[in-house]
Amino acid sequence: MYKVRKLILKLFSPVTIMFIPHGRTKVYGVKLPFLSIFLLISLTFAFNVYVLSKAVNTIEYYRMKQEFSYIMTKFNELKSTIVTLKHAEAELSRIFSLKSKKEILESLTFNPSGDINIEELKKISEKAIESVSEIKSFLSQQHDIYRSTPLGWPVNGEITSYFGKREHPKYGYEELHTGIDISVPSGTEIKATADGIVVFSGYQARNGNVVMIKHGYGFTTVYAHNKQNLVTVGQRVKRGEIIAISGNTGSTTGPHLHYEVWKNNSPVNPLSYLKEDPNVF
Repeated sequence: MYKVRKLILKLFSPVTIMFIPHGRTKVYGVKLPFLSIFLLISLTFAFNVYVLSKAVNTIEYYRMKQEFSYIMTKFNELKSTIVTLKHAEAELSRIFSLKSKKEILESLTFNPSGDINIEELKKISEKAIESVSEIKSFLSQQHDIYRSTPLGWPVNGEITSYFGKREHPKYGYEELHTGIDISVPSGTEIKATADGIVVFSGYQARNGNVVMIKHGYGFTTVYAHNKQNLVTVGQRVKRGEIIAISGNTGSTTGPHLHYEVWKNNSPVNPLSYLKEDPNVF
């Protein structure tokens, strides 16, 4: 009991705090119970601890916010990549087999926390898209080559003179016949055998009315002895488009179409290009 009473007296015993201003002789003193000073120091310490903890929480909050923002940015990039991949996959699914989404997910690695490795998924998807782009580019090029290659008959008729050396039917001298002659009635519609651009449409003394079309990839076709040309220089034409009307202008023995195919600036036998390709794009 005595010890408790002594402790209470000590807690409430006054403590004098002295304030000594510089340059002045007067000294100020404040008497406060020891308990008050102890509580003030304790509250100050608790307040500092509280402020420090709040500062740490704030720093942690902004750090987590930055990490979340980074993850969302990567997620949006991934989402955009996957959308592009889906479009490419849908567009080319009828032509080739692309790695399925299931196979992509099965090939993922997971970290110990169980989170998907977004960077790895992004790389896998981008690689797949790159492969799709290469295939699309190849198919586009092949399609262009197909559209530029002369295929089919420009008119329906009978071949009366073939490619190669022959005796001229009108003048009798030997010559290299650089095309084929297809016998058709005058007034028959003549069609382009490939996509291209008209580079000549006019009259030549021996060949009469002539249309020449440049197709690209080294191909050129020539249509001669026409009654009338229906296209002009610089005009783009499609395979199957009517470009002239057959006749017997120039040096001929009767109405027909003289048809030539040139490959890399040299005439080639048109017979190998008369058959239509069944694998139409």
